[in-house]
This record gives sequence, structure tokens and C-alpha cells, in this order.
Amino acid sequence: MTTCSLCGAEGASDYTVAPREDVIALCDICRTAAQAGPQDGPHWQCLHEAVWSEIPAVQVVAYRLLKALDTAPWAHELLDIAYLDPELLAWAEAGLSGQPEIIHRDSNGAVLASGDTVTLIKDLPVKGAGFTAKRGTAVRNISLVQDNPGQIEGRVEGQRIVILTEFVKRS
Repeated sequence: MTTCSLCGAEGASDYTVAPREDVIALCDICRTAAQAGPQDGPHWQCLHEAVWSEIPAVQVVAYRLLKALDTAPWAHELLDIAYLDPELLAWAEAGLSGQPEIIHRDSNGAVLASGDTVTLIKDLPVKGAGFTAKRGTAVRNISLVQDNPGQIEGRVEGQRIVILTEFVKRS
């Protein structure tokens, strides 16, 4: 019986590591995560060894899974110390390009870009600052929160605040 190249589980089947044609054996859990993205959990502790494998395709898949788990502190730390030579890194990054791009949209569905000016469509109490940002207030030169399409940052009354995109419209 074939064992998984990442976790060592029995009953693994072949998996092609795109965009090349290299094939490794993955169990059902690892295959699903490689295709759709993993959820943090104890299973992924196997990546501590897999990222250092002598098999390039195993290193590439381990790197991709660690990138997908980047919000987990242990995965972020492991990525910081992991080394892939430039050719393997390019291969690993090429497989990540298929991830969806985060697009920020205002309350009307218009696409927002960094540097845009938006107008508040509702009075918003600003927690911790002790004031309310009034409806109709223009927020100039906004910044996009990179990992959350529902949030932007901007200055209101001299305070840098996070604003939900559902409460703004592009000017």
C-alpha cells in the first residue's frame, strides 16, 4: 500500500504537482487540502518535516499548504525559516497564482482602489475614539485592507479608522 508523501498515511494515490508533471502520493486529506486549501489543525504538523524533504515536488506542495495556512502562527514561523532554492520557489509560487484576488466594493458594488475618495452613507460611531463619523463625510485617500474585502482604512477627524465597505460609496 502506498503512503502519503506529506503525512505518511496509508492509502495514498498519485497527485500531479502543477504546472509541472511531477507526481507524488497524497492521502485524501492532503489531496483535498492541496486542491481546495487546508484548514488549520493538528494534521498539518506533518509539514514541519515535509517542507525539508529531498523530493522537490513534496517541498513545493508543503510550501503551498503553509502559504495557505499563513494565518496560523506556527505555519508563518515555519515559512520564515523554510528555504526553497529559486527554481523550486518559482514552481511553488506558480501554483499559487490561481487563488482568487480580493476585490473591495462599496455599497453600490463599485470597485474601490487605494487612494480613492469615498463618502459615508450612514452615521458611524467610532469605537475608542469617542466621536461619531457623520453621514456624508468624505474620506479621502483610502487604503484597502489586504486580507479583508469588506474593510478599508481612512482618516476621519484626524483619526485613522477602519470602515466597513458596506457603509461607503465611491465619490
